[in-house]
Amino acid sequence: MQAQFSGKAELLILLNRTLSHLSFMPSTILSIAKPDFALTALSRMASDVFQLRIGFVNVFFIGKKSKWFLIDAGFAPVNANLIVRTAASVFGKSNPPQAILLTHAHFDHVGALESLVNKWQVPVFAHPLEVPYLNGGASYPPADPAVGGGAMSVVFSRFFPVGPFTLNYPVQNLKEGPFGPMPGWDVIDSPGHSPGHVSFYRKKDGVLLSGDAFITMNQESFFSSALTHLPEIHRPPAYFTQDWEKAMASVRTLAALKPLTVASGHGQPMKGKPMQNALHKLAANFKDFIPARGRYVKQPAIFDETGPVFVPPRVWDPIFPWLGGIALATLVISLLSQTLSRSSASEKRV
Repeated sequence: MQAQFSGKAELLILLNRTLSHLSFMPSTILSIAKPDFALTALSRMASDVFQLRIGFVNVFFIGKKSKWFLIDAGFAPVNANLIVRTAASVFGKSNPPQAILLTHAHFDHVGALESLVNKWQVPVFAHPLEVPYLNGGASYPPADPAVGGGAMSVVFSRFFPVGPFTLNYPVQNLKEGPFGPMPGWDVIDSPGHSPGHVSFYRKKDGVLLSGDAFITMNQESFFSSALTHLPEIHRPPAYFTQDWEKAMASVRTLAALKPLTVASGHGQPMKGKPMQNALHKLAANFKDFIPARGRYVKQPAIFDETGPVFVPPRVWDPIFPWLGGIALATLVISLLSQTLSRSSASEKRV
């Protein structure tokens, strides 16, 4: 049975789908999906797993009052207050996490990290290939606006910070396999979107926290990321993905787990058969979801534990036809408006 929406919601879903088609990317949108316009929201995915949405990104609380962990840290220092308040409402005041775990170190996942560490004085864990971007050792390669897909990619991504970020605090290594302090949870290497990207999976109830290896909304669309948060299984955010072959392998690794519930760095939690079918579609047909062009499409960036060792040259920038299209649309609207005004004036004289 398809969900029923208000007229406003139906219009937004239609517009979101239309914009997805205009980006020339196959759609994995679900017919039962609902838009969600809240800027912040706390969702309970399991008895001991919570997702906190902060604007266009998510952080996760795992555990119980006696022992809990934070995964990722928002997109800006100001997010720290909301994270601390929410943690207090779930786990009690003056009860810091055992540790902060990072899926990766892009700016929108570490924004409040230093503020939280200064307040809580707890360990930070990340994959060794992510550590250079946390200790001031290196910057990520530039974003890739040439991939297209929407305004977040073409326009805004070129202004996103890539580091270097300097956390004046030691970072401990996350290794693939069981994470001892969180019984039942496995760390899954899922590189491609970033060199040391990891996801977290709990087999007993099929909960997968995918980070940005794949996400549950169209983060490349400003309309989706800023307004609707319409759920769909979606490729990793293309503007920051710098090795598409590894990204494909990671999606297939995560899909092979056959998760029952998924949540990602961007979007709403999703579960059930429609989600599983959409994830299978993304994994099986991932090559169809790779951008047709882009800086890292033909040649990936190459990394080691010190940072980038090879970055492909820039490619053609799509911002110019975008600006031309906006200028043309403005001109057409202006001419139509003038024509209609003259027509109306002529009718009144007659």
